[in-house]
Amino acid sequence: LAPLFAGAAFVIKITSLGPIFFAQERVGLNKRRFRLYKFRTMVANADEMRKELEEMNEADGPAFKIADDPRVTKIGKFLRKSGLDELPQLFNILKGEMSLIGPRPPLPEETTHYERWQLRRLSVKPGLSCFWQVKPDRNSIKFEKWMELDLAYIDNWSLRLDLLILLKTVRTIFHKTGL
Repeated sequence: LAPLFAGAAFVIKITSLGPIFFAQERVGLNKRRFRLYKFRTMVANADEMRKELEEMNEADGPAFKIADDPRVTKIGKFLRKSGLDELPQLFNILKGEMSLIGPRPPLPEETTHYERWQLRRLSVKPGLSCFWQVKPDRNSIKFEKWMELDLAYIDNWSLRLDLLILLKTVRTIFHKTGL
């Protein structure tokens, strides 16, 4: 994967100001906090701009999503659509903070709004990919359905299920349906 890392890093650096990687605190297994790594897909000051964009939030629940987020760079759109922006999370997996498959790790402020039943998704290691990420048009899935998918994964976990999600993840990457 070294050529992909090098290529993505080079293109990010020459097309926008700021760091190559984006690190953000997330919540993992048993509410442990860790730094999640991604290739930077937004402008360098994206976090400061979020407050101005709160009214454009299209997600329900505590999640924050904007379909055509103005903070995303041109190369960032490609990286997100292809899923390449997630590659640095392989370091989180090697560090033992994440696994390949499991519920996506939430932001700490999102978990403060969880209902009691939703906290159960923190009973397993978060994953690089999950049921939600391989669904067509995943960004239109309501927050409660997203939580139900994560809990269904936990309740029905098997090696076969992980392999199925992994194969669907590869298909998603090649079809570039990441947005």
